[in-house]
Parts: sequence; C-alpha cells; structure tokens
Amino acid sequence: MARDEAYRKAEEKIEKARRSAAKRLDLGAGWGARDSKKLSELPESLGQLTQLQSLDLSRNQLTALPESLGHLTHLQ
Repeated sequence: MARDEAYRKAEEKIEKARRSAAKRLDLGAGWGARDSKKLSELPESLGQLTQLQSLDLSRNQLTALPESLGHLTHLQ
C-alpha cells in the first residue's frame, strides 16, 4: 500500500522521538486547515516509543490501531 504524505510525516516524527527518547508525541492533524493531512493508519514503528507518556492522535481519521500500540505501557 502506498504511503501518503501524512503517514511519511508521522514516520519522521516517530523516528525523531525515538532518537531523542521523547516522552510526548503530537501526531494530531491541524485544526480546520483544509490542506491538513490526516492519518488513516499509524506506523507500526510507533510501538518502539516505549518511553512515551503522552500521545496526541486528535483530529485524524484512524480506522484501526496497530498492535504495537500495546507496547506503550507508560501512556497516561
């Protein structure tokens, strides 16, 4: 399946968060912006961020969540 711009941007943010051991990650889509890209699925790599405490997925169009989300045991 071809990945769209929003998915590729999410992958980049996840990789940056992984490298910096970030505790927060914002993957929310922009408020009301017509050209704002919304995620319909999340990269499996999100499950590598086991240190995450806060994850914003608001304003997307997610249809399913990856099983790897279960690895994020520190989310509050």
